[in-house]
Parts: sequence; structure tokens; C-alpha cells
Amino acid sequence: MLGNRLLWGVARSCLQRPTYFSRKYITPHIHEGVLFRRRCFSSGSGVEASSPLQKQGQNGMLFRVLTSGKGKVQGKSYLLAVAATGCFGAGLLVALADAGQDNSSSGSDEAVSAGNSRKQKVVILGTGWGGVSFLKNLDSSKYDVRVVSPRNYFVFTPLLPSVTSGTVEARSITEPIRRIIRKKDVKFHEAECTKIDAANKKVVCRDSSDVKCVGKEEFELEYDYLVVAVGATSNTFGTKGVEEYCHFLKEIEDAEKIRGRIVDCFETASLPHLSDEDRRKLLSFVIVGGGPTGVEYAAELHDLIHEDLTGLYPELQKIVKITVVQSGDHILNTFDGRISEYAEKKFAREGIDVKIGSRVLGVSDESITFKSKATGNLVEMPYGMIVWSTDEWLRVKNAEGVYALGDCATIEQRKIAEDIAYLFKLADKNGDGTLSVSEFVDTMNNVRVRYPQIDLYMERQHMKGVVGLLNDAIKKEKDLKLDLDHFSEAICKVDSQMKSTPATAQVAAQQGEYLARSFNHLATEDPDEGPVRIRGGGRHRCQPFLYRHLGQFAPLGGETTAAELPGDWVSIGRSTQWLWYSVYASKQVSWRTRALVIFDWTKRFVFGRDSSRM
Repeated sequence: MLGNRLLWGVARSCLQRPTYFSRKYITPHIHEGVLFRRRCFSSGSGVEASSPLQKQGQNGMLFRVLTSGKGKVQGKSYLLAVAATGCFGAGLLVALADAGQDNSSSGSDEAVSAGNSRKQKVVILGTGWGGVSFLKNLDSSKYDVRVVSPRNYFVFTPLLPSVTSGTVEARSITEPIRRIIRKKDVKFHEAECTKIDAANKKVVCRDSSDVKCVGKEEFELEYDYLVVAVGATSNTFGTKGVEEYCHFLKEIEDAEKIRGRIVDCFETASLPHLSDEDRRKLLSFVIVGGGPTGVEYAAELHDLIHEDLTGLYPELQKIVKITVVQSGDHILNTFDGRISEYAEKKFAREGIDVKIGSRVLGVSDESITFKSKATGNLVEMPYGMIVWSTDEWLRVKNAEGVYALGDCATIEQRKIAEDIAYLFKLADKNGDGTLSVSEFVDTMNNVRVRYPQIDLYMERQHMKGVVGLLNDAIKKEKDLKLDLDHFSEAICKVDSQMKSTPATAQVAAQQGEYLARSFNHLATEDPDEGPVRIRGGGRHRCQPFLYRHLGQFAPLGGETTAAELPGDWVSIGRSTQWLWYSVYASKQVSWRTRALVIFDWTKRFVFGRDSSRM
């Protein structure tokens, strides 16, 4: 029974192989202008996209609340976006007052009036992890909900590497959006968003299908709330030739193209008139990026070649080469060091060449050029196929009143140092200008939810309570009284633990679920449930987002997987592979895809992978 509960707990949280991170929540901050897909849009009557916003994948989150000078909501116009993977720090509170001031008076923020006869209109852009998680958890009976996306399906992206090798079929990890929403009062439109008119609360959309009505390709949708979950593009770091010659692994189409390219390389290399040099070039497979996705793809490729293709192309077995190019000092460098070391040794045993400390300088149609950090030498390597598997980042900046969340933004986490004077005033209940230990402890316990770096610092310092922050001072004085300077010295050190959340499906799904719960709460007349305001009176309307990271996986091939769980738990081996199977099967969005994925795994065990070129 205990084992089942543990497995279920892991299954509910481990959606993908994320970077290690402790629990966090989001702090909003204000900018002017919005940047989607690494392009900046100026503020004004609308937000014009230089290209359609409707790209899917790992997403970020925006959240906008319009407030008056007194901190009250102006009307009911909001702009929000939820991540399909996330990279943000500190805390988000739904229906906050001015984030920079945190000074609204009584916590009377209102996003939805329960007595309003007209349903508030919610438009969701995107059908990725964040958007679908938000959609599944939202009480659609309280809102007029519309979903806009150029793809009419959801993709279980953690299994994309398995699609590239034929271990899992593409349709087994996709679920039609209309099937997901069939029991909800939600309308879906297959289109791409080309413009956000924030001034008039409208989005301009264009039909994205191949069948169009001439002259009627565009239409407009009005909104009260806009949830942007359009995804992010892969970061090429401006490297020449990457977009032209490399394969990415973000969409189902990417995985199918890679699968076809692998077979093409083997078929072409088997032609009789080619030289050995030509064959070595065609069968040189390069993966740029030693993170979880790159390592899993390299492992899947190795298994495909050595378990299936070498039996079909025996004459080519000895000339196949797989290379992983990693700019850092280790692959899987966000995992526990024991996992990184094990993965590097396993790859070395299996003949996968790992080039650590190597920075890619350029890619041509014939070769990839990178520089070794250790030797300083330039290396030019011919290739048959390159897969670019690095993290993706988008930024939101200079966008006044927009809250940026997720992997599409760089977030300035809220620092305790910025609120020292307010915290001291809050703690000094008797107004004598000093704090007793009890006043310090009570206040820090009350505000811990606003500053997650406190818990992270205490965890890493093995402290049992917030009084541990005063250990040095207590040793010097028994009857301790803190003035403002000593108070600042005691707690500002925790700001060193501020970090961002990993850009993974696990984070994005939690963001979507949190935002939906907040929407559901805002549509009621229930009292404010958020924490006490640091700058001002009252409470926030909703609880802040709290990311709970309970594990991560790193499939290493050969029916071997590494897992890292909180509490310094590391597991590597075949038993962990079966845990991986259980988690990924349980996290499918429907019984249909769950059955198809399990069938694909079983079919691979019995018959091997399908290497036909469709």
C-alpha cells in the first residue's frame, strides 16, 4: 500500500526530466511592451506580432492586472499567459495590486463579479502543456471559454525522443483538443493569433488550415481574460547555420522528420557506388546539447541502431558514430553528480563520443565546427544529421503592467532586501524600534510564502526553524533585540538562494492548474485566501503559485534510467526504467493515449522498432 502511494505521488509530479529545483513561487514585476518569440513589441494600442504568436511547445506565462492608483482593479480587463514549461522565480498572486508597490488597501481585488449576469470571456491561445492544464482544471461553466491554436491536438512532449526512434508512434502521444473539451462548455478554433489588440481587448486570428474561404481568412475575438500559452522557439544563440541545417526536437513533426532522416542516412550509405568516407559522413550523428532531452535522444538513437538497424544493415555497423557536443563540463549537469558520472561512463562504454567543454561556432551543409575549451583547438566534424537540443528562452521586457512567468521570460525574483523596511515595520508590533526573537519568528513564519528563498536557504543550512537565521546573533546575546541593521543582516543572506524554476512540462502543468484554481476562486464570493500584504493592509486575493518538484528522470538507453528524488535519493538501473514506464503511462491525458503508448512499448519488446520510411 505504501509503495503504491509512493508511486502515485511520483507519478503525479514527474512529467519530464527537469533540472533540479526546490519549490518556488512567482513574483510579478512590471514592464513596458511584450516580447514573444524573442522579438520585442512596443506598447501602444495593440501588440503586433512580427510572426504568428501561435507556435506551440514549451511556454511562458504572462499575467496582467489593471489597477487604479489606490490598488483597486479598473474594470475587468486582464491579460494572462500560462507556461507550458517554466523558468520563473519568486511569486505570482492572481488579482494583485501594483506589483512594484504591493500597497493595495484591503484585499478587495476583484477579477470576476459572481453576480454579473454576463459570463466573462476567456480566450486561450495555445494547446501546449500550460494551456491544456489550465483548460482541464478551469470551471468552464463560470466563463465563456474559447481556445485558439493552429494545431488541434495536444502532444505529450516528454516522449518525443521515443518517437524519433520508432519506440512510440506519433499518434500514440497526441490527443485531439476537441476530445479533451467535449465534456466542457468550451469552443475551439483552429487558427493562429496574429495580433493582440490590448486597448480594445481583442485578438486577431487567421485560419491556419489549407482549406480557406477567400476573403474571410481573418476574424476577431473579444476577451476579458487572455491566456497566452503559445510556446517558445529553440534558442540557437545566434549560431550561424543552425536554423538552416539542424533538426530541432520540439514538435511531433520534428520527431517524424528526424526518424525519416535516420532511415534515409542508412539507405543512402548502403548504395554501392559510395566511398567509405561518404558512408562515414552519412552515418555521423551529432547531438548538440547534453541536457535531459539531448541525452535521452542519444540513448534512443543508440538503441535503435544497435538493436534494430545493424541487423538490417550489417555492413554499416562499424562505421556508425554518435557524438554529443556539450558546452558544459558534464552532461546532465543539472542532475546529481552521481547521475552525470554514471551517464558519461555508460556512454563511453557504448561508444557514444561525448565532447564536453565544446562550444559550437557554426554549422554548414557538410560539417559542424566547434571549439574545445580544454585545448582551444577548432574541430570541424562532417555529419549526416544534427539534432539541436538546447534550452529555449523568450523574454518579456518593457511591457508596463504585464506579469511575466515561465520559460518565455527572464524574471526578476522578489528580494527580501527590497522589502526590509516594510518587513521590519510589520514585525515591530509595539513600535519600539527593535524586534524581539518572538516578533522576528512570528513575522518570518507569516511571510515565508512570499519569499521561497527562505525555505531553500534553511533547507541547505539544515535549519529546523526561522529562528536559525539568528543563530550567530543569539550566541552573542541572550536577550536579543534587533534593530533595522541587524534585522537586515540576519535575513538578507537568504537572497543568495534565489533561483528560477526549470523549463519543463512538470512546471507548466502546475502553472496551468494553479491559474485555473485561481480563476475558479475569483469567480466566487469567497473571502481572500492569499497571504498578508507586505506593503499595505489586508490580504492578497489568492495564494501564490508554489512549484513542488518531486523528481526527475534521465533515460540512458538499454532499459536503464536514472532518477533523482528529493532527499538526496538517486536510483539507477532497470527497476528505475519500469518506474519511468509507470509514471509516463499514468500521466497520459486520456485512456486512449495511455493504451496506445503501452501497446507501442509492448510491440517494441516483441517485434522491435519499425524502420520503414513512410
